Amino acid sequence: MELVFATNNKHKIREISELLDENFKILGLADVQITEEIPEEADTLEENALFKARYVHDRTGLNVFADDTGLETDALDGAPGVYSARYAGEGRSFDDNITKLLTQLEGKDNRSARFRTVIALILDNREYLFEGKVEGEIISERKGTGGFGYDPVFVARGYDLTFAEIPLAEKNKISHRAMAMRKLLSFLKESPL
Repeated sequence: MELVFATNNKHKIREISELLDENFKILGLADVQITEEIPEEADTLEENALFKARYVHDRTGLNVFADDTGLETDALDGAPGVYSARYAGEGRSFDDNITKLLTQLEGKDNRSARFRTVIALILDNREYLFEGKVEGEIISERKGTGGFGYDPVFVARGYDLTFAEIPLAEKNKISHRAMAMRKLLSFLKESPL
């Protein structure tokens, strides 16, 4: 089965591809001639994921899935949340976002946080949502060189290493995106196609 993954993010495509078996072929946006960035202007992860999936589906007519992910911190009332990718401002880097987060958490005792991913699927013109969540905490300094985004400062509950320090295969067993993706794949395998 071919599915379009509505992203230009090569890190996400790599992570998702590691989870798939030979029955699925993932096409990126470049494969379907969509080169523009799809806006993420909604107030929730669910709305952003649905908007991106609809955007691609409306232009291609193909089955598509899109995700949106946010890091939610308890001490900052859920921030950066839906604004995680642009927390330090439009056009800023992951490193800028981490710097802002660590600055805002200075002096806070509660470092509890969670990564949450919502995947929106449009399959045969019907819409579905799948969610994955991993609890953990934000450490005070960056560690590791793997992963992307906030991975260098996020330690999942039950682990001593950041998401940037653990191997991708291990991260794919416990990550928010992997959890949501497993729910999506389970649904696809059970669906009569």
